Amino acid sequence: MKTLSRRTFIGGAVTASTGLSLGLSPVAGAERAAAAPATTAKKARSVAEWPMWDNREEKALLDVLRSGKWGRGNGTRVKEFELAYAEKMRAKHCVATASGTSALLTTLGALGVGPGDEVIMPPYTFVATFNVITLNYALPVFVDTDPVTFQIDASKIAAAITPATKLLLPVHIGGYPANLDAIEAVAKARKLPFVEDGCQAWLAEFKGQPIGSRGIGGCFSFQASKNLTSGEGGAVLTNDDNFAELCYNFHTPTGTKGTALNTGRASNYRMTEFQAALLMAQMTRIDAQFKTRDENAAYLTSMLQKVPGIAPARFSPGATRSAYHLYMMRYDPKQFAGLPRAKFLQELSKEGVAASGGYSPLNSSAHAKGLAANPHYQKIYGKQAMARWLERNQCPVNDRLCAEAIWFSQYVLLRPRSEMEKIVAAFTKIQRRSGELARV
Repeated sequence: MKTLSRRTFIGGAVTASTGLSLGLSPVAGAERAAAAPATTAKKARSVAEWPMWDNREEKALLDVLRSGKWGRGNGTRVKEFELAYAEKMRAKHCVATASGTSALLTTLGALGVGPGDEVIMPPYTFVATFNVITLNYALPVFVDTDPVTFQIDASKIAAAITPATKLLLPVHIGGYPANLDAIEAVAKARKLPFVEDGCQAWLAEFKGQPIGSRGIGGCFSFQASKNLTSGEGGAVLTNDDNFAELCYNFHTPTGTKGTALNTGRASNYRMTEFQAALLMAQMTRIDAQFKTRDENAAYLTSMLQKVPGIAPARFSPGATRSAYHLYMMRYDPKQFAGLPRAKFLQELSKEGVAASGGYSPLNSSAHAKGLAANPHYQKIYGKQAMARWLERNQCPVNDRLCAEAIWFSQYVLLRPRSEMEKIVAAFTKIQRRSGELARV
């Protein structure tokens, strides 16, 4: 099998923070850190190769190239992918898009999110979740994190709802499902829709059902680091016929499919035939890869739970399967003689283990502060209101989590079981030497 080398880790690995089928997943830096291995002079196990490909992908691309039908309008591959993806995810409809971000933009466009609206989201996520809200001139409202699961704390959502709340946008971060029972209960009680940001969570399950169709819709990403990838690409899943039509109509420039209301707004977020062909080829090996990730994650968790100061992320109540786009854990320096996380990650790198410190607090980032000072937002909401918005979005639990988190990327879990043992051996070796290392 041929493979392509990935980008090298940028900072976060060695520092602390760095279509429609009707009827039938430092903020930006952290995402790149999750997508690529640390540079190290140690052993080959530290160098991941992703994406995996062979003659299936070559043939798929060449077939599209030679057909001369490269776009959705005259090809068949996008439609084929939508049918296959909806079936695999046990959803009624799929609308394929150009990226995960455009999938999210499509759902917000279909729901009519705009100026004056508030959208509730978690602070522990990639910045794209924030960006799709602000591109619609709505206000992101942050709800703090549950540190045990790394997911949005569903018990705190109700308190964040105001008369301006238009949408709940939970994220299945790392591929681990959020607590959909609790989120749905709040959404129903307040008569609000919710969209699942499953961009990192392809094939994750809640109560045995693939995520993405519990709310009004679910969004997925096939970006280069993702478990199912075409370099870029995305999809919207839904079981709602009208919402499926609205999403299709919004994602194509002059789409008027079906009987859904024409709002006069649309864009061009269509997937290409090349992306769809790649995805169909990638799907031929995805089940075996997920089985390997499941088994290695379970084995790794069973061992790391015995290492004092290391707490692997737990499943939310009702979650039955993680996609393990990230393998997430918390690090307690007190159990490592006070060794700072940055130093711990450096030592891991020396042992040939590629790891990242993950996300920085999005709610207090330069990005959020820039929004508070944005002249368009100040014109819509008022300068004082934007200052209050920034102050309102305090998430102390998430701040602590961002200082404690450690990630492995999904490709780590595709290695032989012996590599999981080597990871744990590196953790225990550093722990034995932590007193000495902390003094240096």
